Amino acid sequence: MIYVAICDDETKIGADLERALIDIFGKLSVAYEIDIFFSGEELCKAMQSGAVYDLIFLDIEFAKHEINGVEVGRKIRDNYNNFMVAIVYMSRVKDYALELFDIQPFNFLVKPMKYEKVDEVVRKYLKVSGMWSETFTYKIGHDIFKAQIKDIVYLESRNKKLKLHLLSGRADEFYGSIKEMYQEQLQRLDFLFIHTSYIVNYDYITALKFNQVFIKDAAAPLPISKHRANEVRQRYYEIMKRRRM
Repeated sequence: MIYVAICDDETKIGADLERALIDIFGKLSVAYEIDIFFSGEELCKAMQSGAVYDLIFLDIEFAKHEINGVEVGRKIRDNYNNFMVAIVYMSRVKDYALELFDIQPFNFLVKPMKYEKVDEVVRKYLKVSGMWSETFTYKIGHDIFKAQIKDIVYLESRNKKLKLHLLSGRADEFYGSIKEMYQEQLQRLDFLFIHTSYIVNYDYITALKFNQVFIKDAAAPLPISKHRANEVRQRYYEIMKRRRM
């Protein structure tokens, strides 16, 4: 379970960020709780009362409040002696490097925030904290291998064997069920099960037609099964919309 706080006086920013986090944690199968605060005073009061967070998305400028995000960060570090919580600052202004140095923020996001940037910060935090591993695991003979999810272009099934096509051009073959691999490791991520023989990484799709998917640097497109066509298109546009936040 990851405990997250969002602290921002712009309600739309907070709502958009909450929706993005719900989607990201759901996609990564990570249990979560999110609390939302509209001022630094509210967040400080909650933490003084015993609230504990793993990750805080903290605005720097609060228009109608005396305390700003920099002061909140200092209170968390100095007054509450909390050096474990990861603080991700948010601002429309980039020039805060020196002020934030002694607070040791985990990251900094520039408003308006893009889904990809939020996703990147969350994945980085989960990896650093050991809560989530961004790898695909498979077995060749008696040996276990791991590939970075970001390096997988597509997975192919042929004659009871699977072939993992990687960004480097390498292709590893091993025995397994493509359906099980999808359900156990890839379904929670942005992969499309386009055909009984193909699972494709959304990141490497350059064009989508009704019965074909075009892959970056691939010699030929991959087929989409007729019975999967509507589902594939729906999932493709859902991922596209979500990433645009």
